[in-house]
Amino acid sequence: MSNARPGTAGATRACPHCKATVLETAAVCPSCRHHLRFDDSVTVKKRQAERLVPLKVEGTVRHPHDADAYEYTAVVVIRDQRGQELDRHVVGVGALRAGEQRTFSLAVEMFPHTGATAPRGKRRLS
Repeated sequence: MSNARPGTAGATRACPHCKATVLETAAVCPSCRHHLRFDDSVTVKKRQAERLVPLKVEGTVRHPHDADAYEYTAVVVIRDQRGQELDRHVVGVGALRAGEQRTFSLAVEMFPHTGATAPRGKRRLS
């Protein structure tokens, strides 16, 4: 979790469903997709309209039909402007056997920070 104080940009909390670290302002967990709180439809539509996706990468790995099995590890690394590693996560492991394929996708979604925490009465804790 981040060191940011509640209500500041980048402040985080744990998803009560899957325990993933999520932004405090998130209404839906990006990992398990459970609702964390219920915002009115105007707020949800406004936030979706302000969403930016400055990075989206997708690629497919096809394993040859005549090759032995290979194992893979999918790792996501985040670095700052100086190249220093801020975070590293293994997001999946597995194996590809002859003729199999896997598609990997990465997207970075950005939203303007509203400057407020989620209203206490509107948080859903479980």
